[in-house]
Amino acid sequence: MTDLDPATLTARFASLGLQGIREVRLHRNRVVMLSVRAGILRLHAGYVHAPEPVLRAIVRFLAPYTRRAVRAAARREFLEFPVDRFTASRPRRPRPRRSAPGDAPLIARLTDAHARLNLIHFEGQLGAIPFRISGRMRRRLGEVSLHRETGTIEEMAFNRHHLRRDPWSEVEQTLLHEMVHQWQAENGLPVDHGVGFRRKAREVGIVPRARKPHRAEGAMRG
Repeated sequence: MTDLDPATLTARFASLGLQGIREVRLHRNRVVMLSVRAGILRLHAGYVHAPEPVLRAIVRFLAPYTRRAVRAAARREFLEFPVDRFTASRPRRPRPRRSAPGDAPLIARLTDAHARLNLIHFEGQLGAIPFRISGRMRRRLGEVSLHRETGTIEEMAFNRHHLRRDPWSEVEQTLLHEMVHQWQAENGLPVDHGVGFRRKAREVGIVPRARKPHRAEGAMRG
């Protein structure tokens, strides 16, 4: 097993057939082991010690048009590599809760809905996530906040007026929209509204466009 620095890793992944990656950046976040955004592969630092089969598994996982079963097997393979044996992960610091005390019932309802929809549409594979309710949103129904370095989704925020004004069925549509973004992030995919997003949105039964007539527009925040 040979330790690889980021530059060498970038070249190594290219030699193994990974396309579209111009740079590898290392982190120690244990929540999302790898993610890709704007041609940058963010990877847990423990993988610099990984043997070639594990690197090949990462390439298979990230390759476009990989069959679901192959992708799932590759994910299991690289996640089984003991990164913490080589590089200790940084403890996740909880974000301060910024929602008003009176929002607790709505946050509890969102949390329950997230768990239920996770089981129905994502096989229960999405992680638990903090919710925040914002009274400052005007154009957006909901949004996800991404960590700048790791691409990890730190929280989901929802428009307070949307939660209190609209039918709960519409709120759950917004929640599913943001859960598709969570699915993108947790699977190392770009968090955007591209072809992959639209395909997954249709799969979970929501309109790919996050827009309501004369109302706010769902969005994400990077």
